[in-house]
Amino acid sequence: MGKYAYAWLTLAFFAGSFALHWWFGWLAFVDEARQHSQDPVISEYLTVMGRDTFENWQSEFLQLLWQVVGLAYFLYIGSPSSKENDDRLEAKIDALMKFVGGQEGERLQAELDEAFLRHGGHAKPHGHRDP
Repeated sequence: MGKYAYAWLTLAFFAGSFALHWWFGWLAFVDEARQHSQDPVISEYLTVMGRDTFENWQSEFLQLLWQVVGLAYFLYIGSPSSKENDDRLEAKIDALMKFVGGQEGERLQAELDEAFLRHGGHAKPHGHRDP
């Protein structure tokens, strides 16, 4: 299992809950058919359970999937609302490097910016004045 243990456990929970959902759905379908003095028909059961399953997935699974994938995407592209609030600290360190190190500090800062993909220097939060 190793580093994929979480994925395997999630798959097991999903498969187990899916199987139990359909099994208990079948028991309820058979019970309802008997209450109406009818024989249960598998094609009708598949239609009802398919509808119920996808209705449940729309309201829960797809919503959660969008939240996880959407938020991960916005974090990846660097949306201001998804950033940690370390801009102020970085601005102070950048200013100290320039103040103490002079040209050498600026060269080192540019090197670090390139290494950590910070093009254009410090990311300035919207609504803040320049240091």
